[in-house]
This record gives sequence, structure tokens and C-alpha cells, in this order.
Amino acid sequence: MSAARFDLGLAGQRVVVTGAGRGIGLAVTEGFLAAGARVVAGSRGRTDALDELIRQGAELTVVEVDLATPEGPAELVAAAVAAHGGVDVLVNNVGAVRPRLDGFSAITDADWDWTLTLNLMTAVRATRAALPHLTAAGDGRIVTVSSLNARLPDPLVLDYSAAKGALTNFCKALSKQVGPQGVRVNCVSPGPVETALWKGAEGMAATVGHRLGVDPDEVARNAGAQAATGRFTRPTEVADLVLFLASPRSGNVTGADFVIDGGMIDGL
Repeated sequence: MSAARFDLGLAGQRVVVTGAGRGIGLAVTEGFLAAGARVVAGSRGRTDALDELIRQGAELTVVEVDLATPEGPAELVAAAVAAHGGVDVLVNNVGAVRPRLDGFSAITDADWDWTLTLNLMTAVRATRAALPHLTAAGDGRIVTVSSLNARLPDPLVLDYSAAKGALTNFCKALSKQVGPQGVRVNCVSPGPVETALWKGAEGMAATVGHRLGVDPDEVARNAGAQAATGRFTRPTEVADLVLFLASPRSGNVTGADFVIDGGMIDGL
């Protein structure tokens, strides 16, 4: 079977990835670089992993930027345009979650602002900045990393669930507007993923475990056991799906939300 059959057609593509320093964002960045794309990676700070990719000769530009600020996403897109003359693909990956162990009443306005900014407004602002360039490219693509919690709201992450629900809704509505302009918009919604967000020292498992007096590893095992596959999703598995949706191979796919959760959710 010819290797060309699996060529995603991403060589030379100009790609912007938000939240690229670690986890899913890093895996996505590595995937695009392996496919021959030119990547501009937005990260709050440089990471050893990104610097190592540059040392290896990757066509990677790292932009240190706080994407939670109103001007941050536009600064990232402007850096990509300055480096490569335009943008073909935008991957909205920035996101963060804090478990709300004391329930709804303990979630303050400041908590809501933090969650909505990181999980919704970063994507809205990056999309606003990139859209003219994606339209000019004639075949622009936006892939947004949402969450299973957009479909499976959980009181433990009530504000996060609401923000991700809004994010998925935003992408669906936008896809209808920009489809006639040659821009495709899709979402990827992972369940628990093997990243620091879940398994880091300040991740979900550690936070919940310490509060309940339970070993964080046990919290993580129980979460993974809820999937039909009995495990967390790997960042590279999410990245593979993102790359496909960002490629010409996904053809006429737009306005879709692809769940990757090991069969955790019951709905179709």
C-alpha cells in the first residue's frame, strides 16, 4: 500500500496552535511538524519540549504570550502572519479546569471570569484575529479542543462544563457562517487525557484526592475505569484526530464535534 495514501496534505501549511507548551497542545504541535507544516506555537512561557523541537531543526516559532489577556490571541496571530504571510489552520487548544469541591454556591464571579476567559474567550479572540487570514487562504480550517463535559455536565466542574458547552455551540454556529467562505470549523471533545491537567501535581486527581483523603492514583484509576476501554486517552490520539480535521483529507466535514473518550459517554 502506498505511503502517499496516508499523506494528510499538511506539508507547508501555516498553523497556529494555542496552549502549545505541554499536553495536548504539545502533541498537536509535534504532529503538525512531523507532517511538514510550519507551526507558530503560543505558550505562556517557553518550555523545554518546545525548545528541544527547535534544536532538532523543526520549522517552529514559539511566541510567549498570555492568551488570557484580551490582546494575547491577536498578538499570536499577528506573529504568525509576520513569520509566514498568513494562516491556513488555527487550533484552539487553550483550556484549564479547577474542581469545585464546595459546590455551585462557592463559585465566585472571579471564578466564572477565569473559567470563561480561558475556555471560551481565548478561542473567540484567536478566531476573530485569524478569520480574515483563514478566509484569504481560500481553504481555512479551525479545530477547537472542547471537552466531553460539553455533553456530560458535571457539578464537580460546573463552570468548566458550562464554558465548554458554550465553546462547542460557538464553533457550530460559526461553521454555518464561514462555510460559504471556504473555512471549515470542527471540535474535538476528549474525555480524561493523560496530561498534567488530570495527573499533574496540581491536577484534577491530586486536588480531588487530597480533599477526600484518597490516593490521587486511585482517583485517576476510577476515572479511567468509567471508559469502555478502561483507560485515559493519550495526547497523541487527540492530536491525530486534530490533524485529520485540519487536513484536506477531512474534505466536507464541518460543524462537527468528535468525542474521543474511550466510550465513556452513553449518548450517540
